[in-house]
Amino acid sequence: MAWLRALAVWLLIVAVETLHGIARTLWLVPQVGDHAARQIGVLTGSLLIFLVTWLAIGWIGMRRTRALLAAGAFWVVLMLAFEIVLGRVVFGFGWERIAAEFDVSRGGLMGFGLAALLLMPLLTARMRGRVDPGPSP
Repeated sequence: MAWLRALAVWLLIVAVETLHGIARTLWLVPQVGDHAARQIGVLTGSLLIFLVTWLAIGWIGMRRTRALLAAGAFWVVLMLAFEIVLGRVVFGFGWERIAAEFDVSRGGLMGFGLAALLLMPLLTARMRGRVDPGPSP
């Protein structure tokens, strides 16, 4: 049940991030340009993921460190697949454009966003006092 709930929270994160991307494109890109808007979007997107996870972490029901990290890894795999499919199929981006999002030397910060996504279940659970000591099941 906890894994289905983790999936449901990830779907909520995707919905929030999609709205965030639309808002970024409509309001921020005209002000600062696409590249800077995508960089700013990693920070604001991470904050939105924090908020969603903060609100949902108790409902997910995971309390062990290993399970919380596994949930974050699950989210990262799902998000990578989602971003690649979205970039390739919907927007027609080439592999070079997608890879650039992860290349810090080219200003890509997506790797930092995925690292935040990985750690968010554990971070928010710890902040809310919802981590049990001991080995994970």
